[in-house]
Amino acid sequence: MGAAGNVIAVVGTAIGVAGLSATSEASALNHVPPARAPCSVLSGHSCHPLFCGVFHHGPCLPSDEPTLPETLRLTIVSTDENDPANKNLGDVGKIGADASKNNVGSPAADHALDSIKDMFAALRDCWVPPPKDAARHGMEYTIRFAFKRDGEMIAPPRMTYSSHDAPAKMRDTYRDAIDAALKRCTPLHFSAGMGEAIAGRPIAVRFVDDRMIDKETGK
Repeated sequence: MGAAGNVIAVVGTAIGVAGLSATSEASALNHVPPARAPCSVLSGHSCHPLFCGVFHHGPCLPSDEPTLPETLRLTIVSTDENDPANKNLGDVGKIGADASKNNVGSPAADHALDSIKDMFAALRDCWVPPPKDAARHGMEYTIRFAFKRDGEMIAPPRMTYSSHDAPAKMRDTYRDAIDAALKRCTPLHFSAGMGEAIAGRPIAVRFVDDRMIDKETGK
């Protein structure tokens, strides 16, 4: 057999092996056990969603595990009924800053923030709006930032929105109050799992001042 014949034989063998591999893979897919079959409300058996990896060469099914939204959003509203400006600054931030001094595994580890709800509660707890004589009814200010695993902020928060009709001095007043709140609150004390889940995740916090201001009510 000449050189051309040898080439044809090698190519034919490769095609045969590839065909056999594809057939075997298809056969394996057709015989997926019920516990690993796709999930459906019409299925009469249990199902087991899988992760797909870059090194996975066989069929894979998507996982339906819950994931965090791309950006976490929190709105903090200051009202007359529960005016945060009346807080005792000595007590503000205990959920976050004071607890952050305790490491996981210490007697105070139970205070570690272990959920989004806990983190939002800590941020609310640290907020103290400007005093009414320097405030503005209806003022809105939104910032965006992210945490590291250890509860420190990755970078200073960035302003994404403020009431367009507010004077620059008023915007600076609220920005100073926000910076003070984050300073007294951070670093937050995350549990190990929460730290892994929240690290680098964008967080948008919207502050709304809905208190009645004395100069606007005529008092």
